[in-house]
Amino acid sequence: MTVQDFDTDVIIVGAGPTGLMLAGELRLAGVEAVVLERLTEPMRQSRALGFSARTMEEFGQRGLLERFGDMGVIPFGHFGGMPLDYTVVPGGNFGVRGVPQAFTEAILNKWATGLGAEIRRGWALTGLTAGDDGVEVTADTPDGPRTLRAAYVVGCDGARSAVRTLSGIDFPGYEATLEMLMADVEGVQVRLRPTGELGDAGMVVVLPVGPNTTRVVVFERGAGVRPTSEPPTFAEVADAFKRVTGDDISAGTPRWLSYFTDSSRQAAEYRKGRVFLAGDAAHIHMPIGAQGISAGLGDAVNLGWKLAAEIHGHAPDGLLDTYHTERHPVAARILANTLTQRSLYLGGPEMEPMRAVFAELLAYEDVRKHLVGMVTGLDITYDAGSGDHPLLGRRLPDFELTGGPDGAATAYGLLHGGRGFVLDLRGDDGLSAAAQPWTDRVDVVTTASRPQGALADVEALLVRPDGYIAWIGSGGSGAAGLTDALARWFGAPRHGE
Repeated sequence: MTVQDFDTDVIIVGAGPTGLMLAGELRLAGVEAVVLERLTEPMRQSRALGFSARTMEEFGQRGLLERFGDMGVIPFGHFGGMPLDYTVVPGGNFGVRGVPQAFTEAILNKWATGLGAEIRRGWALTGLTAGDDGVEVTADTPDGPRTLRAAYVVGCDGARSAVRTLSGIDFPGYEATLEMLMADVEGVQVRLRPTGELGDAGMVVVLPVGPNTTRVVVFERGAGVRPTSEPPTFAEVADAFKRVTGDDISAGTPRWLSYFTDSSRQAAEYRKGRVFLAGDAAHIHMPIGAQGISAGLGDAVNLGWKLAAEIHGHAPDGLLDTYHTERHPVAARILANTLTQRSLYLGGPEMEPMRAVFAELLAYEDVRKHLVGMVTGLDITYDAGSGDHPLLGRRLPDFELTGGPDGAATAYGLLHGGRGFVLDLRGDDGLSAAAQPWTDRVDVVTTASRPQGALADVEALLVRPDGYIAWIGSGGSGAAGLTDALARWFGAPRHGE
């Protein structure tokens, strides 16, 4: 299979948040992307009701955050039912308040298609063949069976991923031991419990979804897992809610019914040759703190620029493999913390000693910061090579720019185009000269800004397209190490330079 045989550069299966985000990332980098979605219409259900603090930053880095309008964030949340102030770290919060997944998808759909991504609805994947030179997929479509060829395929098609199954990628983990029922209900007044309320009979969460709609989630202790994959009836949800709380919601009108379990699984491989997995296709877990949708969006932002570099022919050796090595540990940590929270929150009296120990630990600020960083994703750290600066390999904090290019007013504004950049904070001509051979891939920006906090001693930065810091110059080091970092992440310099 040759490039001439390809119908597109990348086939993305699944038009949920992860697939749409990836499509937009690829289009920012000038890569063709076709998204195949089995549903014939966009999803209009509320589903996930927000995203994490780190996802807010990622949307800000692409100029998308303002499209959501005024959003409230939840400053106080919990870890396993134990109250926790998420503002203990800069930028920390328990997530945005009441943003339905359908709204998030609509914004991402408009962004991705506006950049030129193609969404093909009513396409259900039935076959996948991956070779050394490309991939071929078959799908049932409204016009009959169809075949498409591309350089790569990415499965963003959820927990029951056809891409994962057809590629033979193992999905090990833990079977469900408990179930939580959900309903979005109109026309009923019920006391809000936004961070949950635990009682002898079980636990409930009650959140506002709209002006007259409430999300109720109920876990009934001892109920086990229903022997079906069908959503519950509203009567089942209302009856369980009444048994746990004493409140009667049966007079309401259900707008959406669903459930989730504590099943936790993670793909053994995020990459198998020319096949990649992202989002729920790669990892599933109990939804706590908006970590699921946020992990999927983080997968997309990590993978997009790397695939684009490979397709454009300037990716360094092994760059595509860093998708697995960077993102697999992130999701493994999420599985670990959500299973821990499940036991703390929903376990019976046998967990009281563990809760007592956690209560003691939460008295320490470092422990609180650690847990907040874990749940929000704000403490994700990638291997960026040698160096001892605390921000190396971590996300770029936002700050105001003085004299930024193209009117960019903040550091995040420099990432709107999805390109990496060298940021010179001291006016060192040597930095521009060192980075010049990579300026087809990396911007060089000089600013008179003087950021505060952890960046106060920094003289220059190399920032990847996903917003993570790959090199830091400080202490008068000038451009030392910059060319090595550029070659590691952005490939060889232009020929002859």
